[in-house]
Amino acid sequence: MLAAGQSRRFGSDKRVALLPDGHTLLATSLQRALCAFAQVALVLRADDDAAELGVPEQVKVVRNANSQQGMASSLVVGIQALQSADVDAVAVLLADMPQIQPATFAALAAMASPEHIVVPVYQGQRGHPVLFGRSFWSELTTVQGDAGARDVVRRYPACVKVLTVQDPGVCIDVDDAAALACLSQEHV
Repeated sequence: MLAAGQSRRFGSDKRVALLPDGHTLLATSLQRALCAFAQVALVLRADDDAAELGVPEQVKVVRNANSQQGMASSLVVGIQALQSADVDAVAVLLADMPQIQPATFAALAAMASPEHIVVPVYQGQRGHPVLFGRSFWSELTTVQGDAGARDVVRRYPACVKVLTVQDPGVCIDVDDAAALACLSQEHV
C-alpha cells in the first residue's frame, strides 16, 4: 500500500483525516487490505511515525527516503522490499481508497498469477488495486514519475486480465477535502 505522498491537494495529511465512523483514512484502507491479503506492506515517508499513524503491528512498514519524487518512487521501494516474499503477485494499493469492498479484493486475488496483470473495471473505468504478477516486478522497479505502473500495463496488453466489478470503490480516491466530504455523505 502506497502512503508516502505529500497530500498537497488535500491541504493536510489526509492519511489521518477522519471518516464518518471515526477511523482515519489510512486505518480504514489498511483494515480492508488486512482482511483480504495474507501480507500487507505499507510504504511510508522516511520520517513518518508508524505508531502515530496507527499502523497495525502485522503490517510490514517500508520507508521511502525519496518520497518527494512521486508515487513511482514508493512503488519501486515497495516492490524491492517484497522481492524475497513467497508470493506470485502484488496488489498495488493506494492508501486513499477506503471504499473497496472485500469481495472485490477476493475476486482480484483469485485471478492473480505470476504472468498476469489484473485490473478492476467499474462501469468502463479502470480502477485500483492493480495486481502485478511476479514476472513484471523487475520492470516495476524501474518506473519513474506518477504514471510509471500504467506504462507497464500498456506495454503488456496480452497479459492484462480485466475484472468487471460492481464496486465503485475501485475508482474512488480521496485526493482533496471535497472528496472526503463526499465520502462523509455516502458513509464509508
